[in-house]
Amino acid sequence: TAPKRIGIWRENRPRLRAFAGVTLVPSYPIYLSENRNIEPLGYGSSNNIFSKEISMAVQEGDKVPAATFKVMGAEGPADVTSEEFFASKTVALFSVPGAFTPTCSAKHLPGFVEKADDLKAKGVDAIACTAANDVFVMDAWGKNQNVGEIAMLADGSADFVKALGLELDLTGRGMGMRAQRYSMIIKDGVIEKLNVEEGGAFEVSSAEHMLGQL
Repeated sequence: TAPKRIGIWRENRPRLRAFAGVTLVPSYPIYLSENRNIEPLGYGSSNNIFSKEISMAVQEGDKVPAATFKVMGAEGPADVTSEEFFASKTVALFSVPGAFTPTCSAKHLPGFVEKADDLKAKGVDAIACTAANDVFVMDAWGKNQNVGEIAMLADGSADFVKALGLELDLTGRGMGMRAQRYSMIIKDGVIEKLNVEEGGAFEVSSAEHMLGQL
């Protein structure tokens, strides 16, 4: 009897990846079975396929995925695509699990407000904060925090963070799908530096850490 499949992993990029302790040259889809064996797609009955795909995060050197943010303009909410926003400039992007939440409001966003001039002195053209909150919440939070020129990019349906593979499921806490805490240095639409926090930490995604990377 074929083992039960509990996940699918797909990767089309021509690079090596380590997965479940096995290094792969991923040119075709594979299954992850209950006993952690790696098996090619198509092994056994297709009735055993589990529909959920295992999310793989982006890496440094990858292009920023296509998505549309909401921003608050002079005449109300407006759309801006990731391609438009990140093109032809260096952007310091940081992500928080939620607007108005303790660490995000007390440390993460204020740190980038405080270090904005230092970041720009090191070649950053724009600073942006993103979260899986709606545009009205992001706008209100930005005003509350006096963010100045920092762009508040609302990823209300978590489309951008899902495309990155960095979503955070907080449905058990009544918060729905959110984004992990991370930061990126993006140059001309390409991720040059990626800093993802472990668990509930706040270290590598800070403005201070990013300054050391520029």
